[in-house]
Amino acid sequence: ICIDGKPVKKQEKKILLLFHKPKGIVCSTRQQRNEMTVTEYLDYPVRIYPIGRLDKDSEGLLLVTNNGDIINQMMRAANRHEKEYKVTVDKEITEQFIKKMSEGVPILDTVTRPCTVKKIGKYTFSIILTQGLNRQIRRMCAAFGYEVKDLVRIRIMNIRLGSLKEGAYRKLTDEELEELYEMLK
Repeated sequence: ICIDGKPVKKQEKKILLLFHKPKGIVCSTRQQRNEMTVTEYLDYPVRIYPIGRLDKDSEGLLLVTNNGDIINQMMRAANRHEKEYKVTVDKEITEQFIKKMSEGVPILDTVTRPCTVKKIGKYTFSIILTQGLNRQIRRMCAAFGYEVKDLVRIRIMNIRLGSLKEGAYRKLTDEELEELYEMLK
């Protein structure tokens, strides 16, 4: 189809998927060292990209889209969008650990932003971050002598992983999308 003698591209439908990324899958769009990427794993019929990262050793909620505008809006660190994780460590969690983790931890030549940390079990806690430094939670735990055994992202802003099975994906509901776009304004 041409308008004024110029071809018009068909507007691609905007896709936004909630994906339960399994451990072992990398969030890069380019394959490295025979590692399976998110886009290869999903093999979606439209070219899509992960919004942000979730390290290879972690699992959980990852948003995937073909909408560059939403990627830019969500990735701006200044926006301080909440991301929530459930973390299991190798040693018993103490009140001091919870307090120090929530106050900010010196890693990567900076101090992490204060965050919300709650003990869930003997070895498990939840943490809500508003920044995304490289392997941040693992580095924060290591600063206090703890090793992360399991790390699952369970929420990004208003979007919850819920009971979505590992390796599965779904489109966001109209309600989730509406609330998300409102939060991004």
